[in-house]
Amino acid sequence: MVSYMATKKVTVTIPEDLLEEIRSEASERGMSAYIAEAVRLKRDRDRLLELVDWLEEEHGPVTESEQAAALKELDELDAEHERRSAAKGPAGEAA
Repeated sequence: MVSYMATKKVTVTIPEDLLEEIRSEASERGMSAYIAEAVRLKRDRDRLLELVDWLEEEHGPVTESEQAAALKELDELDAEHERRSAAKGPAGEAA
């Protein structure tokens, strides 16, 4: 069963240079889908930043050593992702 989300048409103003940049990227999905995805990502990022603010109020700011440890873990996750992607090959199948 396919579920459809209710939508509403709105008018937005976008700088011309930005519009030209995203037109080619959005062509397959459509401009509305592209912009809706971008707005969702921005909203999610804003919510994460709000959570960070709440956590810092509760527990204090992130220390440099905590930040370094988190960045190291992200680097390790990126390396693991690369390793798994390479093992699958270009078509996403196991090599």
